[in-house]
Amino acid sequence: MVLSHDAPSLGLCGGSLFGHPRQDAFHFPALNTSVAEARQRVLARLREWGIDEVACEDAQLVVSELVTNAVRHTDSEKVSCQLRVSGVAVRIEVADQGDAPTEPRARRSGADEESGRGLLLVGALSRAWGVRPDDSGHGRVVWADLPHGRHPH
Repeated sequence: MVLSHDAPSLGLCGGSLFGHPRQDAFHFPALNTSVAEARQRVLARLREWGIDEVACEDAQLVVSELVTNAVRHTDSEKVSCQLRVSGVAVRIEVADQGDAPTEPRARRSGADEESGRGLLLVGALSRAWGVRPDDSGHGRVVWADLPHGRHPH
């Protein structure tokens, strides 16, 4: 796991993969129903960009965990997600607006606990992940870099 407040944020600076944009940003209200919407948006975009199915499935799990954490553990009104494909990595960034009492960190949960394992899953699926303050100075961004392959065209 890489925790870095100096990790670069994603700019919205175009680029292409097989002639299609390879970067997307979207926003949802901070509601539990937004988790499924974020998962569907990420899956649709990565498939459009020709990313392999294993990476698509991993990205869905990661965005689910990150959006769920932003919705449940902050006082945000909206949650933002940025998605970028570059080289052999998929970068997912989820930003919240709120203040949470602690910084997100992976922890071991007891066998009888129903939650608390999400960031362990993010860490297992990602090459690296971390947390940094968002660009506005309010809230934070949790990011993860996942490996991917491209379908041959």
